[in-house]
Amino acid sequence: MDQLSDLKAILHSKRANIYLLEHCRVMQKEGRVLYLTEAKDENHYWNIPIANTTCILLGTGTSITQAAMRMLAQAGVLVGFCGGGGTPLLMATEIEWMSPQSEYRPTEYVQGWLSFWFNEEKRLQVAKEFQQSRTQFIERIWLKDKDLQAEGFASQSESLKSALQRYGQQIDNANKVGDLLMHEASLTKQLYKLATQTTEITDFSRQHDGQDLANAFLNHGNYLAYGLAATTLWVLGIPHGFAVMHGKTRRGALVFDVADLVKDAIVLPWAFVCAKEKTTEQEFRQQLLQKFTDHNVLEFMFNQVKQVSLQSLQFTLPVKEGKGKVGSEA
Repeated sequence: MDQLSDLKAILHSKRANIYLLEHCRVMQKEGRVLYLTEAKDENHYWNIPIANTTCILLGTGTSITQAAMRMLAQAGVLVGFCGGGGTPLLMATEIEWMSPQSEYRPTEYVQGWLSFWFNEEKRLQVAKEFQQSRTQFIERIWLKDKDLQAEGFASQSESLKSALQRYGQQIDNANKVGDLLMHEASLTKQLYKLATQTTEITDFSRQHDGQDLANAFLNHGNYLAYGLAATTLWVLGIPHGFAVMHGKTRRGALVFDVADLVKDAIVLPWAFVCAKEKTTEQEFRQQLLQKFTDHNVLEFMFNQVKQVSLQSLQFTLPVKEGKGKVGSEA
């Protein structure tokens, strides 16, 4: 394979690394992408394995060279700028995603997505499918993750199953997206209640500008999930505006739809656990990213979006010799 093919050998859904860099310089040196940190007596270079990296967030005090951006684009790595701690919107700024322009994106997924999107009934059905997958993922993680079991979440199994079963019935009976959003908000409130009972955190109220650790960790973790969702959609070539639940006018709406598949399952419980233990922001981020890896979150997002896209196509795409089968990523 040529150098470009080597860089893209690993599917995005299988890549292991997400980098949040602060106070450093990203550069290309001897055919590798490195980041440079300045110490008191000497500088330190650290290698970034770009072929196994999904995205890089550049936080405060960072810079990047043109040569490094060229290599990152060749490897299909998503690059964004953010504020401190990886949560830019808390500082009233937005991530600016710079997508590599060295190749076209795949066509089958966006064509499949658009084949149903303009039909309101079909769009509602996809929204229901997403919500059913979401509830199944919540139940699997909350009740089977060994670390969450150790934190006492398994003790809430009956209450959790009851809440999810009720929500499943509400999903089936929903006649419009507004009904789904209302029931979704009610479920999330119940999950907050179960998490606060388990972690013995009292007087919690969900406030996006709240200064307590639980709210701060929820915001932080949600934006990490948004980054994974944005990566998924970019790789599959589906524009963010074609949402199934979050409306036609909200920026990045489909990103929120895809991120919702995993937020309550992983971000929510660990935000409360880490708030109870009073961990640092960095420790919370490391814990959450590890759980994203343990539970193959990115692959789960890819599979859900690809399944919905391809099931809508009414024809079978030919498989050319030497190419991956339909459903493989760019």
